[in-house]
Amino acid sequence: MLAHHDSEQFEVFGYYNNTKEDLTTKRLQRSVTHWVKCADLSDEALADKIRQDGIDILVDLTGHNNKNRLLVFARKPAPVQVSYLGYSNTTGLTTIDYRLTDNWVEPSGVADEFSSEKLVRLSNSYFCYRPAEESPEVNPLPALKNGYITFGSFNNYGKLSPAILAIWAKVLQTVPNSKLLLKSKSLYDALTRQALRKYFTDLGIESGRLIVADYTLTTESHLRMYHQVDIGLDSYPYNGATTTCEALWMGVPVVTLAGEKHISRMGTSILSTVKLSELIAHTPAEYVDICTKLANDTSLLQKVRGVTKCVIHRC
Repeated sequence: MLAHHDSEQFEVFGYYNNTKEDLTTKRLQRSVTHWVKCADLSDEALADKIRQDGIDILVDLTGHNNKNRLLVFARKPAPVQVSYLGYSNTTGLTTIDYRLTDNWVEPSGVADEFSSEKLVRLSNSYFCYRPAEESPEVNPLPALKNGYITFGSFNNYGKLSPAILAIWAKVLQTVPNSKLLLKSKSLYDALTRQALRKYFTDLGIESGRLIVADYTLTTESHLRMYHQVDIGLDSYPYNGATTTCEALWMGVPVVTLAGEKHISRMGTSILSTVKLSELIAHTPAEYVDICTKLANDTSLLQKVRGVTKCVIHRC
């Protein structure tokens, strides 16, 4: 997004509120006119700096997440202030004028009254996904070689609620010999892995059908893990976002359960935009049914695996 700004019409300042620097930092730095390191500035000092820079539109990308600078926005250093992407809810600040969203995560006429900002709905999904340059190629459907379906979820372990784990257990019970591959940094902890295995055992799932992947250190190795997955399973009530985009990029269809809140409709936003609304469930039973139908049609899975990357690329 930053890289495609018209430099003849826009002068872009990037206020970097962190100290870590990596390849992503360098790429973002190249995409703006001015790069301002501000982690050591107080809220008042940063607000003064923004006023001195003559910013017309100030965009917040953090919301109430860690290391946020909402107290800067509370000082209204720019005449127009906008919240976008980094926080899936209203900031609650009347000094932030607009919040970018879409009609899937926050339907018009329903969500507006719960937001302190004026909602500006983009025509497609409000998510913006940039595939990693080191992405491996999409591989053939693993089930054709394995002889069984592998479901997978690489979402943050904190998003895996008891409700969705119970649904996944039902999916495994409905699809004979299928397995579930889970990958999350939190599962690197032995006690956490043990507790998860016990949870599934208590739900009637044999230990051997649950595969807990090792933590991967690089983006390339992380994405290559999708070579083992036939069908992606979205988390609930907190859906995946980047994880869903990555799965689709690697040819893996993702089944999501749509809820009533923004965080439970992010999968709906992404799948609707890429024209895969048939993967959106509205009840737990429908979630299981969609997974079962996909698992029983490997020809369709192979076809989907060949097109989702192209669809993501066009969006």
